[in-house]
Amino acid sequence: MLYMLVHLGVPLALFFQEGSESLDFTMWEMLQRMTALALAVVIILAIMSMYSIAVMIERLLTFNAAKKQSREFAPKVAGCLRDGHIDEAISVSDRYKKSHLAMVVNSGLLEFQAHAIPNVIPGEIVEASRRALQRATAVKTAEFKRGLSSLATIGSTAPFVGLFGTVVGIINAFQGLKNAETAGIAAVAGGISEALVTTAFGIFVAVPAVWMFNTFTSRVDSFVVEMENSASELVDYFLKQRAGK
Repeated sequence: MLYMLVHLGVPLALFFQEGSESLDFTMWEMLQRMTALALAVVIILAIMSMYSIAVMIERLLTFNAAKKQSREFAPKVAGCLRDGHIDEAISVSDRYKKSHLAMVVNSGLLEFQAHAIPNVIPGEIVEASRRALQRATAVKTAEFKRGLSSLATIGSTAPFVGLFGTVVGIINAFQGLKNAETAGIAAVAGGISEALVTTAFGIFVAVPAVWMFNTFTSRVDSFVVEMENSASELVDYFLKQRAGK
């Protein structure tokens, strides 16, 4: 800013002339100097920030609950299936509503049990169970991804919203400089404060959103691998069950 002012013919001595208005660049002071358009930018960024925080908290609670319940569910259902107690395994999976593994396993077991009747080709039973496992995996994956696109959108657009406020602040700074009788810092203080606040706020909103989006995406990928492995193991179990009959 000072570089541009010097090359526009504004002497530094005049810009920082003695007797100019005393300025206090605190956050409250800068907010008070903002125009309506800059305040609108800050409000939009604040709404984006609050929404992203709500999504982060909700997803974090969901993922932690899924991980915790799945750890408890896996050994219990494995014991039931090892003993050949499919009904008991279904009952166990019904108790873990927040577990992604329980949802997938429950879908496969219910499908297998529903078709486990006489005069039915074993291959058809296993194939029907496989499709049920695939559907359950797809549904749970979509559920895990809910809200992540919003974090990605906020993370990618918040800096540009802040940049818009920065441009508006620079424009207001030059307008203030043009309209002022003297070239003191007070003439451009409002525009400078708008540029500083909106730029910083845009980055402040974007960084956590991008960070958590990447973190949650990685966790979803690990959950998908766990569900696919469980589905594959369950299909192998069904094949062994049909082969033993």
